[in-house]
Amino acid sequence: MTARSTFYLTTPIYYVNAAPHLGHAYTTIIADAMARYRRLAGDDVWFLTGTDEHGDKIAQAAARAGVSPQAYADEISSAFRAAWGGLGITHNDFIRTTEPRHQKVVQAILQALRDAGEIYLDKYGGNYCFGCERFYTDKEIVDGKCPDHRTPLTYIEEENYFFKMSKYQGWLIEHIERHPDFIRPERYRNEILGFLRDPLQDLSISRPRTRLEWGIPLPFDDTYVTYVWFDALINYVSALGGPGDARFEKFWPHVQHLIGKDILKPHAVYWPCMLKAAGLPVYTHLNVHGYWNIGGGKMSKSVGNVVEALALKDRYGNDAFRYFVMREMAFGLDAAFSEEAFVGRLNADLANDLGNLVARATTLLAGFGTGGDAGAPDAGDQEVARAAAEARRLVDAAMEEFAFQRALAEIWAFIGAVNRYVDATQPWALAKAPARRGRLARVLLTLADALQWLGIMLGPFLPDAAAKIRVAAGDARAPRVELRVAEVVAAEPVPKSKKLLKLTVSLGDEQRTMVAGIAEHYAPADLVGKKVVVVVNLEPAKLMGVESNGMVLAGSADGKLAILTLDRDLPPGAKVR
Repeated sequence: MTARSTFYLTTPIYYVNAAPHLGHAYTTIIADAMARYRRLAGDDVWFLTGTDEHGDKIAQAAARAGVSPQAYADEISSAFRAAWGGLGITHNDFIRTTEPRHQKVVQAILQALRDAGEIYLDKYGGNYCFGCERFYTDKEIVDGKCPDHRTPLTYIEEENYFFKMSKYQGWLIEHIERHPDFIRPERYRNEILGFLRDPLQDLSISRPRTRLEWGIPLPFDDTYVTYVWFDALINYVSALGGPGDARFEKFWPHVQHLIGKDILKPHAVYWPCMLKAAGLPVYTHLNVHGYWNIGGGKMSKSVGNVVEALALKDRYGNDAFRYFVMREMAFGLDAAFSEEAFVGRLNADLANDLGNLVARATTLLAGFGTGGDAGAPDAGDQEVARAAAEARRLVDAAMEEFAFQRALAEIWAFIGAVNRYVDATQPWALAKAPARRGRLARVLLTLADALQWLGIMLGPFLPDAAAKIRVAAGDARAPRVELRVAEVVAAEPVPKSKKLLKLTVSLGDEQRTMVAGIAEHYAPADLVGKKVVVVVNLEPAKLMGVESNGMVLAGSADGKLAILTLDRDLPPGAKVR
């Protein structure tokens, strides 16, 4: 991928008629992994998720709960926020369709479409599913029931406003055909092209308030509220402030949507037609994943076979949960969920492959260190380096296609290569042969480099484990602390700080600024001319706006502090051992 590009990624906004479950969690986890990966590549990322809160189902669920629709939406939306916090999701924004910022953009787009003649009033009769909140044509109905919810449909005849969606059928077909990766994987592109072989109907975009109050009023006729799908899809625009906003202008040209296949039609047909009619650029990619199947059927709230995501996360850990759902499902295809498969992945991949490698490497590095003169790399060392470079290339290619399963498989192939390297080199045996110490140092450096690579590359997928690996690798490769004698040539308080002094110290051939928290124990004038011991090989750090390039060593006990000085004179810059 090209580094430092702009990347806008959205999940669907989740309907608040029930609490979050495995399906929601999967979509959000893979979005989080992608956002983390793109940030790792240096991209400027905006990651959006949120909740969809209007429509029949919300009003009905609130009535059953004995609360107002707003109170009900507040409760369930908070549950989604809490779930994503528990899963470590790193979204930049969480939008709710009941927020004024969203309603403002929805009404502005509706009014613009009405003014442009894209919306008209007409009477319509058809079979309606309250679960889907949409009308179904005779061709779509299965055995007289909703094809998704498997429930009887209700015939409704009423006057509504319609969006001239049929006007854009030819344009949409041409756009999909000219942009083969507009909808991906290809199976979903083909599905939509198949759907578009039949005449596209205009879209009913309103519901009369005599039947439904809970929605955004049409700006040109407040006796109607907006159809929930027309309202919800606009969140991807309203979250950026809408056309003209600086954030919209920056991120919208790079938008990619991530959805489950159950909402393919609204995102692949309704939404691009809406954008085209509104004069807005269409999205770059629609990335579509499959269903989680449990007991041979689709996981669904309405069918009643939901798996509670947080229960699994709490039982097995966040990283294990993330790893299982990304590794088990090939993106775009359905996957079967079972706790047995979960535990199998946990034991084989995380405990045996990754866990075994990290435990072996850290034990060896802690026991023998990476010091000493390393011998020249041999073919085995070079092969590990080549394996890391090839794995990175293949992971990049997989992530471009949202192929999370394939990306993880490439990382695990590298883990396997490093495990085989340890078996072949036997560093524990090298440690017993003084003549092989140079070879041992080289093997340990190769292992430390492999750990560092894993600590970085696993970050988007297993953030907690990756952080621990980075600490272990950093400790193994950390340079020895370099201590020098320094002479204080100037000292002054740091403004607005009671504890900090800004010191200018001489190291003989150079002067540095160091910030020390010793103002409550030393007056600046008392320090000038003193020879102190300092650490010189630290990364620069800013303290109260002052860049510190090193650290003065001091000891403390019982509230007293003393800086380390010399009992004999040494020149500035002298090494301290």
